[in-house]
Parts: sequence; C-alpha cells; structure tokens
Amino acid sequence: MNHSIEVKKVSTNDELEQVFAIRKIVFVEEQNCPPELEWEFEDESVHFIGLVDGTPAGASRWRKTDKGYKLERFAVLKEYRGIGLGQSLVGSVIKDLPEDASYVYLHAQLTAMPLYAKFGFEKSGNQFEEAGIQHYKMVLNK
Repeated sequence: MNHSIEVKKVSTNDELEQVFAIRKIVFVEEQNCPPELEWEFEDESVHFIGLVDGTPAGASRWRKTDKGYKLERFAVLKEYRGIGLGQSLVGSVIKDLPEDASYVYLHAQLTAMPLYAKFGFEKSGNQFEEAGIQHYKMVLNK
C-alpha cells in the first residue's frame, strides 16, 4: 500500500506536543529511556514532525553544538516503520541544515546505523552506551 509521507518543520505548539508524544512512546515507553534524559535542549533545537497519510508518526531534530550540528531524536512509531518515514526524516533534517554546517554528526543506535549510512554518515570511534542503549557516533562525510 502506498502512503503519503510528509515531513515538516515544527511551527506550532500543537505540532511540538505531537513530537513529544511520539518521542515518549518510542524512547521512554518502548526503549525504556529515562524521561529526564529524553527532554533536554528543546528550546535550542529545530524540530520536525513526520506525517503518514496526515497522521503524526515520526519526529526528529537538529541543533548546533560546540562541535558542529547534531542530528537527534529520530523516532518513528512502531506501526509506521518500514515504509520510508525514517529516510524522509533524515533527508529533510539534512536539507534544513544551514549552509555553514561543515561538521554534522549524530549518535546512532546500532539498529539505525544502516539508515544513516545511506546518507553518507560514517562510524567514528568506539561503541558507547547512551540512555542504556548501545550507540556509535556517526559523522556525515560530505
């Protein structure tokens, strides 16, 4: 079945609340991340919401750090996985970065690494644990 997938930059409080609800389901409930680690840097981040057939189904964000630009909090509700929403989120976030974004990185859960690799991200450094989940730092090779 073909789905209509749309990713847009969050511009209203309602959209931001939908983003937080998606992240709560995926990270706090499904992956058992501590809630106090989930909500940080919200005001300095640029948030995105992914819609499938008009229904909020995914979320992501980017923010400027002292190292460069960090892509974070990619989350897709379980019932919408495998239809391309994750790819649409990653692509949209990358396209939205400022032109001066020369160093772009993320902390990838092991299962998500192949998705990020499709966009040119490469593993950097050793495996580490974040919020009880194994990750690798990945850097965008432009």
